[in-house]
Amino acid sequence: MVQSKASSVGAYLKEADDSRRPALTRLRRLIREMLPDCDEVMDYGMPTYRRGAAMVTAFASQKNYIAFYAGATAIARHKMALGGIDCGKGCIRYKTPEKIDFDVVRSLLEDIRTRHLPEG
Repeated sequence: MVQSKASSVGAYLKEADDSRRPALTRLRRLIREMLPDCDEVMDYGMPTYRRGAAMVTAFASQKNYIAFYAGATAIARHKMALGGIDCGKGCIRYKTPEKIDFDVVRSLLEDIRTRHLPEG
């Protein structure tokens, strides 16, 4: 999909590959559960979660992987739990949906929430 022209996250998920849609939908639900104060928008052609003008996290269905943008700090703190998953500076690249460990994603989102969002 690389960069979508979808106008909403729902439309984005509808155009996603059938083999990835369940994982992307689960990722969306988890982000919305863990970061309820964030606005869900389409930005840069992908589902993005913002607090005001600041991007908090995002995800995307790329040609060869599912990308989860957790940020460099969260990734560094979870390096052991991520094991052999391919990571960039602020992005985790899952080659297949089955590689996503949603317990680790939840922990990453908890880390993001404690650093970026007010207690509440």
